[in-house]
Amino acid sequence: MSEETLNQPQLPPTSALDKLSNQELENWFEYPVRVQPHHTDYAGIVWHGTYIAWMEEARVECLRAIGVDYAELVVLGCDLPVVELSVRYHRSLQLGMAAVVRTRMAEVTGIRINWDYAIESLDRQELYVTAKVTLVAVDRERGKALRQLPAKVQDVLARLSASIK
Repeated sequence: MSEETLNQPQLPPTSALDKLSNQELENWFEYPVRVQPHHTDYAGIVWHGTYIAWMEEARVECLRAIGVDYAELVVLGCDLPVVELSVRYHRSLQLGMAAVVRTRMAEVTGIRINWDYAIESLDRQELYVTAKVTLVAVDRERGKALRQLPAKVQDVLARLSASIK
């Protein structure tokens, strides 16, 4: 390392996925995106919040792909807010570029539901973003975390788990 590099501030490590192999990306749900003008800053580079919106869209579409409309979960009285988010930006996307958001439900621990994400070029040669998101089941009426996932929500997650393995 050069002296100049050593003097540069270093980012703290994150729990975001650093690099994923093609084998690790098998059986993930894929959600294609194309960078539109409203996704970018004034320089035509994707604004960081756009990646988070794409991840949310991919998660909702993943559920829809197995026959679960997100509105169904809301009707069950269970909200699933994001309580933890870890994102690693590897390379930026620019106006007009196409990419794919890959997502999978990683694990369910009690009322915590963990999702993994990778945003890559269509040919998987470029990795743009990796991330982990944790959702927690909340009672919509009381606004408090549930002690356990409702049985119907557990059934939905079991279907999801079975469909992507």
